[in-house]
Amino acid sequence: MSRVVPESDGSLSCGGAESETDPPLFESVNESGDAAVLLVCDHASNALPASYGTLGLDPEFLDRHIAFDIGAADITRRMSRALDAPAVLSGYSRLLIDCNRQPGHVTSIPEISDNIEVPLNCDLSVEEVQYRQATYFQPFHSAVERSLGRFAARGVVPAYVAMHSFTPIMNGYERPWHVGILWNEDPRLANPLIEVLSEWPDIVVGENEPYSGRDPEGYSIHTHGGDRGIPNVLIEVRQDLVDTHHGVELWAARIGQAVSRVVSELAPFEIERY
Repeated sequence: MSRVVPESDGSLSCGGAESETDPPLFESVNESGDAAVLLVCDHASNALPASYGTLGLDPEFLDRHIAFDIGAADITRRMSRALDAPAVLSGYSRLLIDCNRQPGHVTSIPEISDNIEVPLNCDLSVEEVQYRQATYFQPFHSAVERSLGRFAARGVVPAYVAMHSFTPIMNGYERPWHVGILWNEDPRLANPLIEVLSEWPDIVVGENEPYSGRDPEGYSIHTHGGDRGIPNVLIEVRQDLVDTHHGVELWAARIGQAVSRVVSELAPFEIERY
């Protein structure tokens, strides 16, 4: 069970953890934000419950890209403030359970991530898998559903924007893109965002790069966006661009401006299933 505990200014609430010493299950920012945008960060945190230790890994691995999306949480919070948009951020590492993977998929609780074995993810019982889904996966997505419910209560169809970041080198390949726009079947946000971001001469924009929004194992934009008929997009920023305060500030501003421009030109949105 989770509980929502508002902070004193009412701008942020957190889902209660299993233990008082553990971080919250999720973070909900600016719940009353006025923009027709919901920001979601599926890989916001590298935290783990105390009972899991480091999942058998050397602690240094928890600061790497396999544990969370570096810079994504800070960008999401900055965009939330700048756009006056609600945001929901995950509270635990993707190594514990990946909030952007279909439950039961082999990458949902990875035994190996980027060629690194995760010892406490190996040979899990059905009961342990179900426990992680119920305890750490579902509360985050329930918080997203509640946020979407608040939009529905206002009669607003929001733009669903999932914020991620990607490692600049994978399997020896230097990825050339600064930002990637991932989408599945609904082009309403992706196409104009690609156009707007491409107006900056120094930005290399990838469409469905370095990953594809059409991959069936993805969860966030498929379940909360496509299945609902809500316009949706997943934005990836290269991690070496956002691993400093200045980088986060710059890219939050650029992406925030692009999202704001696209939404202001296209809203109000309607429910459309593609």
